[in-house]
Amino acid sequence: MGAMKTILNILWLLLCGLWMALGYVVAGIICCILIITIPFGIASFRMANYALWPFGRTVVRNPEAGTPSLIGNVIWLIFAGIWLAIGHITTGIALCITIIGIPLGIASFKMVPISLLPLGVQIVSTDDARI
Repeated sequence: MGAMKTILNILWLLLCGLWMALGYVVAGIICCILIITIPFGIASFRMANYALWPFGRTVVRNPEAGTPSLIGNVIWLIFAGIWLAIGHITTGIALCITIIGIPLGIASFKMVPISLLPLGVQIVSTDDARI
């Protein structure tokens, strides 16, 4: 199973991972320049890492994330989340056109929720994920 994850990650990186990660990095840099939004920048860089190599990892919501996380997610959704989600949806549709790209397209669709609401989540290995 590890070899399959590696093959899918390499295909992902070549076909769309690099471009999606670049979008997150740009959003992260902009957020870090505006000092008050540094937490958004850190979350964006974390998502860029996930967008580069997603197979074998998953997103787990932190049940202890409270109101600040909720407020931050609303702000993120308005200014950056919608655009990044549109990028994932567009990429997912383009990847699903080919048979080989279908698993990659599904992975792109699975990234839409974290691109919309990134605060209060952790990216963990699928082996370590809490159910």
